[in-house]
Amino acid sequence: MIVAPEHRLDIIPRKILVIQLGDIGDVVWSIPTFRAIKASFPAAGLFVVTRKPYGDLLLDDVSIEKIFQVSGGGIWPQIKPIWEIKKERFDLLFDLRGDDRGAVMSLLSGARTRCALYYPGLHLRNRAFTHLIEKPVPREKKYGAAEQSLRIMRKFGIPEVTYAPQISVKEETKKKVERLLVAEGIATGSAWVSVNPFSRWSYKEWDAGKWREVISFIWREYHLPAVIVGSVEEQKRAEILISDTASPVINLTGRTNLRELAALLKMSKLHIGVDSAPPHIAAAVGTPNLTIYGPSDWRDWVLPDKKNQVVVTDMPCSPCYQKGCDGSGISKCLEDITADTGYSKRADDNGRANISGLKR
Repeated sequence: MIVAPEHRLDIIPRKILVIQLGDIGDVVWSIPTFRAIKASFPAAGLFVVTRKPYGDLLLDDVSIEKIFQVSGGGIWPQIKPIWEIKKERFDLLFDLRGDDRGAVMSLLSGARTRCALYYPGLHLRNRAFTHLIEKPVPREKKYGAAEQSLRIMRKFGIPEVTYAPQISVKEETKKKVERLLVAEGIATGSAWVSVNPFSRWSYKEWDAGKWREVISFIWREYHLPAVIVGSVEEQKRAEILISDTASPVINLTGRTNLRELAALLKMSKLHIGVDSAPPHIAAAVGTPNLTIYGPSDWRDWVLPDKKNQVVVTDMPCSPCYQKGCDGSGISKCLEDITADTGYSKRADDNGRANISGLKR
């Protein structure tokens, strides 16, 4: 184990493995890192490990040779993928996170050069790697979450080629989603807006009544129907939300996998949602998006681009990074945002507004 401010990798790898066992947003924002590695080692095969099913977002990416997806629930569900990884005989490995699972997988992979960020106090975890870099000084918050892993690459002599994640969508995936939309009454090539009102964390959610107002406004002013996206667990909540909505709304929650969701969002005219996975995916397929932020900091995740607009409160306590105010699980900064301002105000130069974007 070698800990240093930086390492220059004096090797010509045949196969490279990147381990990213974070959430969906982490996988999306690691795409610039995959691009950087491929640009530095164009002749090497690039392989990626993700949690299942998050790797589905990368299945249409021709620059990635293979994706290993691991299940949760301890080490046993990972035995088969670890065995498959070991058989590939990797020359070079990067672990983009600091968890024990990634460290164990790195050690068992058999890769000769194993690289990661050094975490003080995690002695057993650190010993799984041959080369560790000390934590780099963070850059200014204007590059989105790509910087979380690009800072590691930079210290190993691998420069970034982009900060913007780009998800590839194959034509066959697009056609499959088109058939789903046609079955729901949306003709191929017609315009519509996608909406994700839900988050895995309730303290990031906006009031359902306000969503009804926004959806109704979009139909009244632009004659665009809304398509609700989300997980299987959110289907019933979506049905309740749209039951009191007079304008046309289609509930596709739980009816697409992540690969198909990327294609769906790429077809969308505009995506509107809360701080969750779909806005990251929408941005990565090039769809204009408007995301409502409360206790979390949009600068950690959103690239400053005209296509990526944000909605925030003027409350001075936001962002606070807390799971609701005073342990309540309810974020007053989100309650402070009204649907009325959602279509009457514009973002200022740095992307911040009470609510922005619907009349762009």
